[in-house]
Amino acid sequence: MNVWKCVGSSAVPPVYDGGSADALIGREREVAALRALLTGHHLVTVTGRPGVGKSRLAAEAAARTGGPWRRVVHVSWQGSGPGEPGALTAAVSQALTGRRPHRREADIAALVRQLPETGVLLFLDDVDPVHRECMGLVQRLLVAVPGLRVLVTSRRVLGLGEEQVLHLPPLATGPLTTAPDRAPAVELFLRRARTVLDDALTTATATTTPGDPRTATAKLLPAPAHPDGQPQPQPQPQPQPQPQLETAGPQAHPSEPRAHLADLRAVEAICRTLEGVPHAIELAAEQMARQPAEELADLLESHQCWLSSDRPVLRRHRSLRDAVGASYALCEREARIVWGRASAFAGPFNESTAVFLCAGGGVEPYQVPSLLAQLAAFHVLEPVRDPGGLRQPRYRMTRAARDFGAERLREAGECEVALERRAAHCRQIAAVAENLWASGCQDQAVRLVQEERAELTSMLRQALCRPDQAETALETVVSLWFWWAVFDHGEEGRSYLLRLLPLCPTDSDTGMRGRLLAAWLGAGCDPQGARALLGRAWPAAVLAGDDAAVGHIAHVQGLIALHEGDHRAAAEHFEEAARTIPDHASGGPSPAVSLAARAVAQAAFAPAAARRTARRALTRRGARDDAWAALVARYAKAFVDHHQGRDAGARNRAGRALATLDGALPASHVGVALRALVADIESGTKGRPHLPQTLLHTGPLRPARTGTRRPVTPLAP
Repeated sequence: MNVWKCVGSSAVPPVYDGGSADALIGREREVAALRALLTGHHLVTVTGRPGVGKSRLAAEAAARTGGPWRRVVHVSWQGSGPGEPGALTAAVSQALTGRRPHRREADIAALVRQLPETGVLLFLDDVDPVHRECMGLVQRLLVAVPGLRVLVTSRRVLGLGEEQVLHLPPLATGPLTTAPDRAPAVELFLRRARTVLDDALTTATATTTPGDPRTATAKLLPAPAHPDGQPQPQPQPQPQPQPQLETAGPQAHPSEPRAHLADLRAVEAICRTLEGVPHAIELAAEQMARQPAEELADLLESHQCWLSSDRPVLRRHRSLRDAVGASYALCEREARIVWGRASAFAGPFNESTAVFLCAGGGVEPYQVPSLLAQLAAFHVLEPVRDPGGLRQPRYRMTRAARDFGAERLREAGECEVALERRAAHCRQIAAVAENLWASGCQDQAVRLVQEERAELTSMLRQALCRPDQAETALETVVSLWFWWAVFDHGEEGRSYLLRLLPLCPTDSDTGMRGRLLAAWLGAGCDPQGARALLGRAWPAAVLAGDDAAVGHIAHVQGLIALHEGDHRAAAEHFEEAARTIPDHASGGPSPAVSLAARAVAQAAFAPAAARRTARRALTRRGARDDAWAALVARYAKAFVDHHQGRDAGARNRAGRALATLDGALPASHVGVALRALVADIESGTKGRPHLPQTLLHTGPLRPARTGTRRPVTPLAP
């Protein structure tokens, strides 16, 4: 195969070797797909994010024999900024003739005369800086030379009608489902790290101590493998005893020593943090000569644009910052501003959210949607759901682009404003979710929190270190009470509350609700702490005349009593809560939930009364519109029936209640309790007193007390 190559404006075309086959790991399917596209079409573009391996993949596909082309003309652009007009045409002419063309020769007509009519594959590599010229050049060449085939690699598609696009994804970072081998991203890291460590250890053997963790990692990294999967033999000065092999755990590889599994897990974490981008993985692997894998994983978790190497030929490949910055240099001013401001998002975001955060300071609100689309075309943003339809577009920023944008945001002095807007957005999201829950749209409320969970978590964690955002964060946590109490996130919510409450005013309504919620979430694991929090929330609730808060305090007192085994006191507290909490009150359990809890408590000492109370909970006004309350009431009725030996009715009621649950949503405590109840019925086990801990979000329950019990008294101010 005859191949010409021109790199940028080089006077003498260098030798083109078609790329290294060993450098392609986990790309067999993509190479085959690209070969098929090139065989059946005349214009194919390989696109993807920076550093994903577009050029290597295209070079490998072009160099393999058996295609409908006999000659490859390879033009690779080396510049980072926009190219001069006519630069690409001149580079193609130089690749064909081997000499720099005169000005009159560097035009389309001259190229048409130089190109054979058939059997030529024009490989235009990394054409983003000359993207506009490339569109016109390719379109005219395909019209003038019908037998020509064109292969383009670019971060953006050309947008021509006959163009076939192969989107190149990052390497997989998780275990393969069809083979016991390592993930391709991990294999690439290990191969590159072994090469780097072998070079470093050769030159630094005399100064390396036996206990150096880098030496241990170098010894334990697996040898590179041949294409047939067999490891290449490594020179050994003397045979060494083999370490004990690790056989347990799904991540273990047959050739992995037990002592280095920690390093292998750190490597897997590195590859996940780098999102499987081959260029970033290779740069990270070169750092193994300087620091252990675990330290490197921690560093990359906080920031990754610092990764660099002097090995790559192209300047923009010598650091991850330069690789991402090449796209930044090609963006217009407004797109750069939106890039920086959108980097404040830690997770996916909607188009309307981006308008709220990014508009202003030179960017009009109506411009933001089109600028987001431009950034998505550069693969700075990735759509997280199919565009179009009733739902607005939703994007996520790639990790390297987010770190790069955060640097630009700090340089522009807009970091504080962006974080304040993000905190306000999270508070609004929590308020909307609470309103959805209170209005009966509980599935929508849970889906909203799930969708925004990454953003909410990032904001809350950041607020723990920023006192100026503590009150906003506390309002967010309190509004999400149902997420913490109803689902299995109680410890997380309680942790946020206990750390945010000291940073906020003590006499505010949000502070009172926060202490009440913290007591609720800690009623089982820390009853004494819960009592102390209730003691501080009680005066504020009474002085404010907040019946809902007073009733919720009584409900939490019932949980504490139930946890301590005082079922009679718990029943009285729950009855008081059911009388005090207004119907449709937000911020905590409804009267129907308190009645259901009372029925569970009464089952230990008054079965007949428990049955009546369970019926009251089911028929309570508003219970049918409150899916959670109705589910709790059904559980209480089924639990009481099972406790009294009515297993058939209890089984049917529990089954009907489980049938109403949405399997796509996270399991609630009530759902777990219903399944445990069904299991008890099917196994013939008597109603167990520990089941309500799942229902009522408490810790392990104690057996019911007998004899004298403590009287129920209100909390003292």
